[in-house]
Amino acid sequence: MPFNHKAIEKKWRENWEKNPINVNDGKKPKYYCLDMFPYPSGNGLHVGHWRGYVISDVWSRYKLMQGHYVIHPMGWDAFGLPAENYAIKMGVHPAKSTAENVSNIKRQINDIAAIYDWDMEVNTTDPQFYKWTQWIFVQMFKKGLAYEKEFPINWCPSCKTGLANEEVVNGRCERCGAEVTKKNLRQWMLRITKYADRLLDDLDKLDWPEKVKKMQTDWIGKSYGAEVEFPVEGRDESITVYTTRPDTLYGATFMVLSPEHALAAGLATEDNREAVEKYIFDASMKSNVDRMQAKEKTGVFTGSYAINPLNQEKVPIWLSDYVLADYGTGAIMCVPAHDDRDFEFAKKFNLPIIQVIAKDGKEIENMTEAYTDASGTMINSGEWNGMESAVLKKEAPMMIEKRGLGRKTVNYKLRDWVFSRQRYWGEPIPIIHCPHCGNVPVPEEELPLMLPEVESYQPTGTGESPLAGIDEWVNCKCPVCGADAKRETNTMPQWAGSSWYFLRYVDSHNDAELVSREKADQYLPVDMYIGGVEHAVLHLLYSRFYTKFLCDIGVIDFDEPFQKLFNQGMITGKNGIKMSKSKGNVVSPDDLVRDYGCDSLRMYELFVGPPELDAEWDDRGIDGVNRFIKRFWNLALDSRDANVPATPEMIKIRHRLIHDVTQRLESFSLNTVISAFMEYNNKLIDLSKKTGGIDRETIEAFTKLLAPFVPHVAEEIWEQYGHTETVFHEKWPEHSEEAMKDDEVEIPVQINGKTRAVISIASDISKEDALAKGRDVIADRLTGNVVKEIYVPGKIVNFVMK
Repeated sequence: MPFNHKAIEKKWRENWEKNPINVNDGKKPKYYCLDMFPYPSGNGLHVGHWRGYVISDVWSRYKLMQGHYVIHPMGWDAFGLPAENYAIKMGVHPAKSTAENVSNIKRQINDIAAIYDWDMEVNTTDPQFYKWTQWIFVQMFKKGLAYEKEFPINWCPSCKTGLANEEVVNGRCERCGAEVTKKNLRQWMLRITKYADRLLDDLDKLDWPEKVKKMQTDWIGKSYGAEVEFPVEGRDESITVYTTRPDTLYGATFMVLSPEHALAAGLATEDNREAVEKYIFDASMKSNVDRMQAKEKTGVFTGSYAINPLNQEKVPIWLSDYVLADYGTGAIMCVPAHDDRDFEFAKKFNLPIIQVIAKDGKEIENMTEAYTDASGTMINSGEWNGMESAVLKKEAPMMIEKRGLGRKTVNYKLRDWVFSRQRYWGEPIPIIHCPHCGNVPVPEEELPLMLPEVESYQPTGTGESPLAGIDEWVNCKCPVCGADAKRETNTMPQWAGSSWYFLRYVDSHNDAELVSREKADQYLPVDMYIGGVEHAVLHLLYSRFYTKFLCDIGVIDFDEPFQKLFNQGMITGKNGIKMSKSKGNVVSPDDLVRDYGCDSLRMYELFVGPPELDAEWDDRGIDGVNRFIKRFWNLALDSRDANVPATPEMIKIRHRLIHDVTQRLESFSLNTVISAFMEYNNKLIDLSKKTGGIDRETIEAFTKLLAPFVPHVAEEIWEQYGHTETVFHEKWPEHSEEAMKDDEVEIPVQINGKTRAVISIASDISKEDALAKGRDVIADRLTGNVVKEIYVPGKIVNFVMK
């Protein structure tokens, strides 16, 4: 029977549609394997997108054959900037372009032949989905986690919207690449900082890559220290600084405030006012990232002084844009002798440098760089002289608090989440602004608050959403007092729906609640989550926050969404360049599926390299995978009617194959699984030339192992061997350690470490018998005095002679 991938794949797609292989009979344990659902914002999938979906489907089918009911859904992250920017580029309404993109990508995803349960499908733009996105926001508002605030935010002049800190990469918009500026706007915020400790501590219970856990740990940025009060000379005010090194307080020789600090402008003396005001304005035009990464430090002296609370020395107050308003208190004490950044600043502006920590208690003459070693003895520190710095660092916060100079405290880099966007294509925020009642949530029974249909949806650039221009939608009645009121016109960010979508899959048709407690308890949380590492801080952190909140209010009874996480690497174009339409290096899977078949492309996606690493795409490699499939096909069909009995060699190969494939699959070394298939297929082909074929049990075991990788070919071979049930209802094969052992092994016989002969011995031979056989075969050479006889089981026999 000739191999015809088109006929085989068409046949089995139709069969699976009529007879689904993944059915919940209520008896099997569940296993939830989830993909990061796609943005339908471009022209479709390329081969890089395929890689993650193939990995998750292979794992899902593997779990299915291990006896699980596998929850493996798919949906669409269709609101937000990606979809709207694409619609603007194409000159169409986002509702139209999004629907078209969903249709095209769904066709491509179906070409993967994944066992997605499309009955669970969700779309974040579906009102029956975003009803519950809005409901979550209302619950957060009622619990005080959603609040309004006006302050300078990251502003993308291209996307014309505010951005969360997490959406700014190297000073540029994460979505479009434009340089980010600052803009003072009224924003809705989510109080994610309230969950900072739980988000940090609970990382320990997750089976996630360490690099992702570290990225989240660093982003949350918990540190211990003290807040210290520095009185301002000649004024009733004081400046609070946060420091992780209160032990160095005697070495604080100047202060630096962020240009946005509440006292910044007011501290300027008459002679310094013009320079201070210009510096504050210039800093407002820079992004936080640019300010932190600037190679040269800039600053301006206010003309005012603060008083060091420990030694009563005057310290000049400077402004510098390397200090950020939203970290700590927006003011720092500067200890140039022990901080590289402060040292550079002090040298540039000729400010005093006082060493307070010394190795072996010896002060450095003419410091050329900061002494940043945390260990040492305190000097120039009054009553602290002679103390070990490491000890004082722990005790200083309590000492300062006891003397009424400040308080010990904990600080975080994590900031509250900027949650509103000045765009059209997003979930309307369900808040009504009443002149009498203030901010009032839309009543839950009136959700979803529908996104109005408009002709012109382009961003205004004024800081207001396009919704602000729709008077008939904006004007409404207060649901509490009935007075004339106005709707909130900002929309939610693209992360709103993706922060909880995985919960909805298991109960996607429920009109009465987000997810029933019964189904949540039965099917959640997610056991395996597969996707790119680029979401390590954004999506994964937000999802953990949402899950903890929903657990707190009793919707679910678990507080971590994803038990295990696997990050697949990126498929790039030549020279490691990311695939993009603008670069002209996008490789579509469509032609490859047509020419080689789905199974060949599935297997090649895994063969290109370790799945966790980036890999450069080369179409030519698919030929080798396609040849392997055809060779196994021919071996299987040639052996079908040969009725060859199993030989010891066939049995040994079979069990070693099962062992190697399973072990590599469990460790997610999927490229080496494909290598194992090829290696063992070659062994069986060579063996079949001697025996006239391979025994039925070995071919069937091989077919089961191949099934998650090349499902169409496996199903066809399984049927050709007379089976009427799907191969995916078969139990995953298990190996026997006993059957894997070699009956005989060939080992060298050595004299003084030099091989003199090779013998074949039983793998379980005794030491005495092995040595005796070795002596026999080189008896004519053992003419001297044998001082030692060595047998390394299964390896060597060695005679040491004088």
